[in-house]
Amino acid sequence: MSDTRVRQSFVQRWLNGLEAMGNRLPHPVLLFIYFCAVIIVFSALAQYLSFTAIHPVTHETIAAKSLLSGNGIKWMVSSAVSNFIHFAPVGSVLVAILGIAVAEDSGLLGHVLKRLAANAPPRILSSFVVFAGVMSSIGFDSGYVVLIPLAALIFRAAGRSPLAGIAAAFAGVSGGYSANLLLGPVDAILSGISSEAVELVAPGREVLTSANYYFTVVSTLFITITGAWINEKLVEPRLAKPTGNYIDEDQETTIDSQRLSKAIRRVGIFSIAFVLLLFWLVMPSDGLMRNTDPNGLAALPLPNGIVVFIALYATISGLIFGYTTGKYQRHNDWIAGMEKGVTTLSGYLVLMFFAAQFVNYFNWTGLGAISAINGATWLAGLALSKTSLLISFILISASINLLIGSASAKWALMAPIFIPMLYLLGVDPESAQMAYRIGDSSTNIITPLMPYFGVVVAFMQRHDNTAGMGTLIALMLPYSVIFLLGWSVLLSLWLASGLPLGPS
Repeated sequence: MSDTRVRQSFVQRWLNGLEAMGNRLPHPVLLFIYFCAVIIVFSALAQYLSFTAIHPVTHETIAAKSLLSGNGIKWMVSSAVSNFIHFAPVGSVLVAILGIAVAEDSGLLGHVLKRLAANAPPRILSSFVVFAGVMSSIGFDSGYVVLIPLAALIFRAAGRSPLAGIAAAFAGVSGGYSANLLLGPVDAILSGISSEAVELVAPGREVLTSANYYFTVVSTLFITITGAWINEKLVEPRLAKPTGNYIDEDQETTIDSQRLSKAIRRVGIFSIAFVLLLFWLVMPSDGLMRNTDPNGLAALPLPNGIVVFIALYATISGLIFGYTTGKYQRHNDWIAGMEKGVTTLSGYLVLMFFAAQFVNYFNWTGLGAISAINGATWLAGLALSKTSLLISFILISASINLLIGSASAKWALMAPIFIPMLYLLGVDPESAQMAYRIGDSSTNIITPLMPYFGVVVAFMQRHDNTAGMGTLIALMLPYSVIFLLGWSVLLSLWLASGLPLGPS
């Protein structure tokens, strides 16, 4: 047996042990309840011990706030409903599933996935899914609610583990969130925050939306190739292949071939018309649904409410397919399919309620901000070279990401602290921003505090009801570690060679 095979066998055994240990934890809902209790108690202790941090730019004192104080108790009670309703993953998942449920119930989704799986070469299926995940960031968070469940179905239709499909898609969507071939919302949002931060020490200095573009293009290739290799060599070998077929062959053969061809043709015509409609809505400078973000999104105009458009397209396509093939006969047959899709999310909604409370508790107490500021203070005290500073900042960003989920909210907190500090130590803001993006993306896929982490667990449980947080963490840990190490080395070599990160 070669050294490589021994090493892989050891890694797989270790991940199996991690998964088993993680799944011995309580039910995810109970886990988040316990997390809430811990934060409540720890916030009281932190306030009693006067945990504080001085913001190095505004010089404002940030003090830990107790959830057991009068104000804390009042806030927990009055904010419980709004915490849940405004929690990012809740609304978008519900809206997307309404449309996808119709496309699935009508038979359209199953037919398309079966044909896609049959025609896609097995060797590139993982690469295709990871790449699609990376590119999905141009549609904000639509990749989480659309691509990840579809990837599971694509892998299942190909006779492969649906959990491997979820892992590959999640690695691309979230682990590769800072890579892309196109400029998108992430670039615009982060560069805007970086520009404001560097203004504090260098008035007139601006970070362009395209500041990291050259490097993110190369990163897309890196994430796609590396993610596919991890999926094929480390992740999927641990997973059992599915039993049975996702597509009911007998049911499909009952559809008349002429009706099926007519249905596919009508859906194709509608798809072309729908795309043309989207172009008409967003391409003109005064387009009705054009995203008017002033920070550079004109290079890639997107419709406001893109998840709604995805749901609308899936619903209408499903209706066309269902009524043409005869699956739907009465005017309200499709509603049952939509209701069935929503019922599968009952467990997800319960989980999201408590996850939303925990994330908001952590933010309200100020513990996340204090952690970030103390990390910056520690880094400033180290006499490090530019490369060492960036590597340290990547590791700090990766660590803080385990405590604060949202990428833009976290950068809004960290940029005014780290960018001026690193700028005065000789690190340009473009490099600091890219280092942050690497650290943030690499650990997105293993932190339960990432808003969509619970969503992915729920998607997994649709295919394996024994799956839990331990299963997902064990699946994603190889991606996280290899992405973090490999991406950091790539950035170091890139900067050492003198190549620009993007157009100046």
